[in-house]
Amino acid sequence: MSDTLLQVVILAAGQGKRMRSALPKVLHPIGGRPLIGHALATATSLLAHVGSKARPVLVYGHGGEQLQTALADVECQWSHQVAQRGTGDAVGAALPLIEPVGRVLILCGDVPLLRERTLHALLDTPVESLAILTALVDDPTGYGRILRDGAGAVQAIIEQRDANADQRAVREVNTGTLLIPGPRLAGWLGRLNAGNAQGELYLTDIVAMAVADGVPVLGVPAASEAEIMGINDRSQLARCEREFQRRQAERLLEAGVTLRDPARLDVRGEVSTGQDVEIDINVILDGSVELADGVRIGAHCILRNAVVQAGAQILPYSHIDGARIGPGAIVGPYARLRPGTVLAADVHVGNFVEVKNSQLAQGAKANHLSYLGDADIGARVNIGAGTITCNYDGANKHRTQVGDDAFIGSNASLVAPVSVGEGATIGAGSVISREAPAGALTVTRGPQRTVRGWQRPRKKRSE
Repeated sequence: MSDTLLQVVILAAGQGKRMRSALPKVLHPIGGRPLIGHALATATSLLAHVGSKARPVLVYGHGGEQLQTALADVECQWSHQVAQRGTGDAVGAALPLIEPVGRVLILCGDVPLLRERTLHALLDTPVESLAILTALVDDPTGYGRILRDGAGAVQAIIEQRDANADQRAVREVNTGTLLIPGPRLAGWLGRLNAGNAQGELYLTDIVAMAVADGVPVLGVPAASEAEIMGINDRSQLARCEREFQRRQAERLLEAGVTLRDPARLDVRGEVSTGQDVEIDINVILDGSVELADGVRIGAHCILRNAVVQAGAQILPYSHIDGARIGPGAIVGPYARLRPGTVLAADVHVGNFVEVKNSQLAQGAKANHLSYLGDADIGARVNIGAGTITCNYDGANKHRTQVGDDAFIGSNASLVAPVSVGEGATIGAGSVISREAPAGALTVTRGPQRTVRGWQRPRKKRSE
């Protein structure tokens, strides 16, 4: 199999004026990933599947620096379309990076929902043919129309502005995805001219050239209209997002996940699930999220780059970011776990508790109104309501160590660096800035006193 069996060109030079944004159109997100990121991921996977070592060629124009910064970690080749003179000119800009062998797949960078299996259907056509991904749409406005002869053979693609009334009535459209014989591409591009309503070089004109040259031209239908949806404005972006999320919900349902309402879930990354996972309404799963067997996610939770182990519960309105939650743990409601948090088995982190870069050992509990930052909390420790670790001295962060079976009374402040020994008890309201010995009670409260005859200040009356 040739290393250049398949080459891919992704067109991403458009400014996207109708988006009314300083951000290049193809950098607007769907499912937490830029539009162009979806196209690149599909192209990369397809190339790997067929054994081609060619890197995708990305044709950029508007916002090139932003694109290159956003995609700095992506393996691709860059081609600059200096002036936007049509799709033919865009592919021409990529021509120096394309070998005249194999087949060249043209993708649009603003079509994020195209499935890889649909592209495999294109690849199943004869290698000497020109294959076009087509679609039957209810409203073909804006699309190039597929023109066929009386026998049903594709003869040409006519763009909307150049079509007559009968041609505009055609509902079979060009999706912008073409598979072109590599040895033919340069010659056909060299024959393009701008004699059309837009004064541009249309890549679609190569279809009529292929017919004239005796090259088979085949139309391959897309499975659905949603799959070929292109993005030109915010309304289309929103519709595309909903279709993407519908697909994600369907995938989770097929995997055995219970979704209380599939229409009220947003997946913005990669999610893996075990058996009997339950997800309530208005949950956002962002980045890499792992949900093990029996996990339950309450309503209105956000999980980003999180691992939730078997049987754990995330109660409503909790925000989990960069945390690992142990089996049987209970988090929330209204809890916040920040990056670096690791909860062992059966830990409880309750309402209005924030944990950052800390480890809580098995059975530890912080049930109310606390902040634990840069702390190592031992097994079965009880953190009283209102307790905080004072981890920041204005310049550096310091750690707090709390031994197994310690009891921290309510409204305590642990001033790091500090340690509390195993089985120690910290009296409520104490400020601990030195080591608290194991097994002992440490209290720093001052003596209570009452001032008789004291009068509360009163507001002065205005003159």
